[in-house]
Amino acid sequence: MKTVLQRVSKASVTIENKKVAEIQNGLLILLGIINEDTQEDINWLSNKITNLRIFNDDRGVMNRSVKDINGDVITVSQFTLHASTKKGNRPSYIKAAKPDIAIPLYEKFVQQIEIDLGKKIQTGQFGADMKVELLNDGPVTIIIDSKDKK
Repeated sequence: MKTVLQRVSKASVTIENKKVAEIQNGLLILLGIINEDTQEDINWLSNKITNLRIFNDDRGVMNRSVKDINGDVITVSQFTLHASTKKGNRPSYIKAAKPDIAIPLYEKFVQQIEIDLGKKIQTGQFGADMKVELLNDGPVTIIIDSKDKK
């Protein structure tokens, strides 16, 4: 699993002109899934994300996690994170998991984040044409790949 985390002051997801998710201070998580991803990847990634100290403390030092600040989270599935651009000018998405594998893993990831965070999170809609708006705070953007954990 590969994620792009963005620390946001606000973020939202709109589908067919209807806002389906909206948060203030917290994280926007873009999540890419491949066939080899497992529950172990979900557990490791969720723990890493919810405890990652990327929010400022009282001295302005990034020393607090989204859990510490009781921040909100939006998770959006994004297969394009696994694009290969090695050959030609058209990205290949062959590494991205097909929906029959990706959807259950995405749903388990959302559930695990909710468990680790201790509250409900918001999501986009898997496979939908989504418009994602955000105000990146910092800017702070971090890429995490569960396959790089060792």
